[in-house]
Amino acid sequence: MSTTIPTSTEPARTLTEPPREGRRTGAVLALARLEARELLQQIPVLFFFALYVVLIALRLMSNDGMDDFPVLNTVDRRTQVAPLLFALAMFICVNAAALRSRKHGTVEQFEVLAMEPWRRTLAHVLSVLPYAGLTALAVAAEFTREALKPGAIGHGSFGELAVGPLSVLLAGITGVLLARLLPSTFVPILFVIVLYVLGVLFSGLIGADHEWVHRLDPIQSFASSGGDPVPSDLLGRPAGWHALYVTGLCALLACSALLVAGGRTRAVRVATALALAATAAGVIGQIPRGTAALEAARRTAADSPEKVQSCSAYDGSTYCSFPEWSGVRSDWAEVVDRVRSGAGGTAAEARLTIRQRVYISGQEVEVDGSLDPSTTPGEVTVGTRWGGNRVPEFAVGVASVLVGGSEDVTTEPMCDARAVTIMWLVLGNDPTPTATFRNVRLDDSTSGSGVVLAPTNGLGLSGPQTTVIRELLERPRAEMTARVKAHWTELTSAKTTTAQAAELLGVAVPKEAEECGE
Repeated sequence: MSTTIPTSTEPARTLTEPPREGRRTGAVLALARLEARELLQQIPVLFFFALYVVLIALRLMSNDGMDDFPVLNTVDRRTQVAPLLFALAMFICVNAAALRSRKHGTVEQFEVLAMEPWRRTLAHVLSVLPYAGLTALAVAAEFTREALKPGAIGHGSFGELAVGPLSVLLAGITGVLLARLLPSTFVPILFVIVLYVLGVLFSGLIGADHEWVHRLDPIQSFASSGGDPVPSDLLGRPAGWHALYVTGLCALLACSALLVAGGRTRAVRVATALALAATAAGVIGQIPRGTAALEAARRTAADSPEKVQSCSAYDGSTYCSFPEWSGVRSDWAEVVDRVRSGAGGTAAEARLTIRQRVYISGQEVEVDGSLDPSTTPGEVTVGTRWGGNRVPEFAVGVASVLVGGSEDVTTEPMCDARAVTIMWLVLGNDPTPTATFRNVRLDDSTSGSGVVLAPTNGLGLSGPQTTVIRELLERPRAEMTARVKAHWTELTSAKTTTAQAAELLGVAVPKEAEECGE
């Protein structure tokens, strides 16, 4: 009996036959997942991401009222700063991961594996993506939380929001590239120091005419410089082009790392060409164009805002603002009604014009500066920030116009009854008058002389005037309101002294009240 053994006509696969492309891709993705999990176990990555999340949470939980009306074109740029420390941690840890085999002396063992060095480099690059994604989720959560507030103003920019996640991605890819170019654990520290020094020198050498070159800093934060916000169309920031530039730079550095590691395949060369084209397009797109038109728009907004504003009428008064602030006009109207309800004479029915204004210095926006008082009768200035202390400050401006006729009345010292009357209008119907009085004063006190903040010029108070105001706040509101209305003509006269105002209002006359400058 014989047995026939079936034979196969297919040639035997040798051990040296390279694996199929699909298996190679799967192996790269599996290694990328492994490296991503390894990064998650690194203390710097965990610590700085946790710190990043805590900073966002603390910022969102602040309840001083200043964030109740967030300006979204500043919120999107605010998300760019906090991820930078996390990006630095990713840079160092990804670089260390890419040098792990050299550190442990296992480089030679990789030579017997089927996966080429450039594919292992690709896996390290891909391991950064989940952390850039986590940063994007944190940025989206922060911005969405602010955008959903009922008082949110304006709109944000996707290009601005993309900078934070892209900075994390760029930092990780740079760590991989340095590991392939300069395989040493000291290189990341030296690289950061040199980069910082060059950045400082570069900033000092660039003149005002070439300020746009700063935009080529890939992780340049576009955060506000601290001044009041301005309308989005006055910013002049090419956020979309900057995001394209950083995205292209990330791809270009990743392709460079693959080429250094030996990945000179057709796909890598094509990807390199596309990345170079995207980076170049981002650079070209950030070159300033139409600067004359932008400067003219800024000057118009600062000097003649009525030309670019729309207005609404509430209870006889007119409220004019830049389009993005149209939703806040009703809140301004509530403050005006509250202040005007305590006035007497013709001021009780005065028709005011509330005009929003911005401060612009030369070619710079969002810089610290004070607005000059308006000389137009019945016009009250309001800024681009709202909420918190900005509410009583605006009330001071409204009261000053009701008492003095125009804002420029505060340019001269008010050593008379008018200062007392103004502060009574501000505080008389306030739910927390003593706390508001303290908050609206520059020195955060309720005694002695001081300066009361306003959208334009502050209001100076002498010590006796402050004493009279405190006495008024301790009396029944209805009684004091009736006295103010009954003696409105005298209380709004520059000839009525502080002592006479105290007598008219039925409170004790403070010592030295007759001395104007005390």
